[in-house]
Amino acid sequence: MKYYLLLLATACLVITSCFSIQSLHSTTVIKSNEAFVLGNNEHGKFYTQVTNTSPEDITIWQCPISGGKHTPIVLKTMSHAKISVDQNTALRFENNNSVEAIIQLKVKGDLGLSMGYSN
Repeated sequence: MKYYLLLLATACLVITSCFSIQSLHSTTVIKSNEAFVLGNNEHGKFYTQVTNTSPEDITIWQCPISGGKHTPIVLKTMSHAKISVDQNTALRFENNNSVEAIIQLKVKGDLGLSMGYSN
């Protein structure tokens, strides 16, 4: 009987771990006149919900790793956006203000994303 209970518990653990939805949560600070880049590497499609908790607007660009940028979004203070990002495309969060910006990110999909800052 103990064997069957152990087997059932193991099966439940395996099933729940296989079907769990993985996501990334981050509060990111971007210095004035700098940018934060998410996904500047080869990766699959991902989705993000971003909230601007800063006193100033920020600009978000989609940047394919092969070059260029498109689809600008100006995110007003205390607002949020849901963004679907194609494979091998980075998101660039630009803070063109004199004060630091704070954004909250929730990312789902491919989470093998590089993260870094640039000027």
